[in-house]
Amino acid sequence: MANVESMIVEEKSHIKPIDREKTCPLLLRVFCSTGRHHSVSEYMYGNVPSNELQIYTWQDATLHELTSLVRDVNPDTRKKGTYFDFAIVFPNFRNNHYQMREIGVTCTGQKGADDTKTLAQAKFCIGDFLDISITPPNRLPPIRRQRPY
Repeated sequence: MANVESMIVEEKSHIKPIDREKTCPLLLRVFCSTGRHHSVSEYMYGNVPSNELQIYTWQDATLHELTSLVRDVNPDTRKKGTYFDFAIVFPNFRNNHYQMREIGVTCTGQKGADDTKTLAQAKFCIGDFLDISITPPNRLPPIRRQRPY
């Protein structure tokens, strides 16, 4: 019998820390809706959904940090148990359409696995949009679909 070795490979982040005092922030265009994501068709032909929230932030911003910023401007989302389902909307230059990719879920008042995920880790590119589906605490939490990255 041949000897079989197993090796545990630790995934290391190659993202450099950002000095927020010296680095200019980016403009993050965020679109929130209750209970669902916007349709990708709403982003076509230079259009965007009407409920835009503009946030100046950095690539190292976490989903938890972004959740806090949305809660600051939207009092209805401050209730404990409110879910925030984040997705990136980005252009697909091959077919001139936009695509949406879910990147994580946070919940007001609860710690979660996606709280510390950054925009850079989610492969956010400057110019992409952030679409957030907000689910109030009296409804079922969002169903996570497994999508390839």
